Amino acid sequence: MLELTPDELLTTTRTVRKRLDLSRPVPRAVIEECLAVALQAPNGSNANSWRWIAVDDRATIRELARLYNQGLEDFIATFGSRGYDLGTGVPGFDRIGASTQHLRDHFHELPAVLVPLVAGRTDGTARSAGSTGTGSHVFYQASLWGSVVQAIWSFMLALRARGLGSAWTTGHLWREREVAELLGIEHERYMQAGLFPIAYTLGTKFAPAWRKPVAEVLRWV
Repeated sequence: MLELTPDELLTTTRTVRKRLDLSRPVPRAVIEECLAVALQAPNGSNANSWRWIAVDDRATIRELARLYNQGLEDFIATFGSRGYDLGTGVPGFDRIGASTQHLRDHFHELPAVLVPLVAGRTDGTARSAGSTGTGSHVFYQASLWGSVVQAIWSFMLALRARGLGSAWTTGHLWREREVAELLGIEHERYMQAGLFPIAYTLGTKFAPAWRKPVAEVLRWV
C-alpha cells in the first residue's frame, strides 16, 4: 500500500493512460481486493444491483480494443465540421488528445479491464420498470447512476492506494450491444457504466489536477 493520507489519495487519483505499465501482470486477487473495498460504497436501497465483469483473457481484450476504437470513431463522426472544442480554455487540454490516442494504440496490451454494470436502463430499452429502476424521469436516472458511480470511484481509489491506475472511459458505449454480446451481458436488463483499464502505474507520484476554484463553482443559498 502507498503511504498516502486520505486527502492525498483523493486529490492525486488521476486518469492514467500513458503511465499504465502494460508489461506487468495484475493478479486477479488484487482486482478482487479492490472490488471488495469498492462494494462498501453506498448504493440505492442497498440492493447491490451492480454487477462487475473483469477481463484478463488476451483474445477478449483484443476484441474489446477493436470495439473501443470503433466506438470512438463513431463518436468522432458526430462532430462533423465543428470539431471537438469542449476543452477550450482548459489548461493542459492539448495533452488529453495525445493521452487518449496512446490508450487507443495500446488498449490491446492492457493486463486487465473492468466493465461495471447496473441493473436497469435510462434509454427506454429495459424489459420492465420496478426493481430494475428503469425510466427516463430524472428520479430514475439519478437513482440508477447513484447506485454504481460511487463504487466505481472507490475502485479507482483502491487501485491507486495499491500502486495501480485506471481511466474512466465510455467510448465503447457507441458499440454497447456488441460489447454486451462479447461479454455475455443481458443488454435489456443491465447498462454498462463504462470501461476501465487496469494496470500498475509507471511510478506512483501523481499531483492534483487543475480545477476551477470552489468560489467559482459554489453558490450558497
